[in-house]
Amino acid sequence: MFKKSLYLLPAMAVALGSYSCKNLGKDEFVKAPSGLEYKLYSQSKEGEYELKDATKTDSAAYKAKLDKVMSFEMEYRNAKDSLLFSTKDNAMPIQIKMVESPNKGSIEEAFLMLDKGDSAVFRINADTLFAKTFRSPLPPFIEKGSFLTFFVKAINLQTEQEAMADYPQMMERQKKEMEARAAKQAPVDDKLIQEYVKKNNLQVQKTPSGVYYVITQPGTGPNATDGKVVSVKYKGTLLNGKEFDSSDKSNGGNPIEFPLGQNQVIKGWEDGIKQFNKGSKGTLLIPSPQGYGSMARGAELPANSILRFDVELVDIKDAPAAPAGPAGPGAPGL
Repeated sequence: MFKKSLYLLPAMAVALGSYSCKNLGKDEFVKAPSGLEYKLYSQSKEGEYELKDATKTDSAAYKAKLDKVMSFEMEYRNAKDSLLFSTKDNAMPIQIKMVESPNKGSIEEAFLMLDKGDSAVFRINADTLFAKTFRSPLPPFIEKGSFLTFFVKAINLQTEQEAMADYPQMMERQKKEMEARAAKQAPVDDKLIQEYVKKNNLQVQKTPSGVYYVITQPGTGPNATDGKVVSVKYKGTLLNGKEFDSSDKSNGGNPIEFPLGQNQVIKGWEDGIKQFNKGSKGTLLIPSPQGYGSMARGAELPANSILRFDVELVDIKDAPAAPAGPAGPGAPGL
């Protein structure tokens, strides 16, 4: 539900030219002294991908990459081959600053092996990756002690200034692509939701954005609005009833708290929670463009998932006042 939750880890079949991911899998992994396992490929003038010896990397070329920004197309999968992240689903490559890491066998070490145009497959220890790089707990759909497999293609290497200059254009391309996907998917999802509503005899209402909602227990007072801080208990399921998240699981049974209108949750929540007042309970049916769109969130949430949330709006509060700073020139004093 939260934009920063691990269900947001996006899903891709990385475009590796004539050398497909399937073909890459035929070669044996090489093990670096750090324990990092990899298969590294460079592209020939004929466009074919050939095995590359990482031990023969020129030291000057290696140093030249440090503090530069590399753009990647990438996917990674868990030990069960479930897709967890994909730049294709996000319609945008990732940009990563090239830095050396003290962590042995880290993803930072892996990225530094690549030059522009190279492709690679890396196998990274999941415990190390989440603890050292992501700095977050291991999610339940990744087994402790298992490995994640990364398929990567380096598409550009730039200075920070160059990367920053390109970023607005990248964001604009991503926006247009995601809007096009949403426009195509919205009528498909709406039909499926209407069928679900009819099958389950739900008395629903619909917001202008396409979110369906049912109030099963009225509350008191005005509805939640932008600028208010809301406390919500919830359970999230797919339309087939499979649970993927809940405040019981993710927050120890306590309601989660967030400000409305600041894009800290998916669009379907921003819109849907505003239909509730304090103490009310009900159900949200969220089409995928208002949820996680075409981005998969691991095996629990496939791409284009329609979401059902059973929610209770526990409380509505005013947002805390921003701390006052020193008065600047012409500003009123304290």
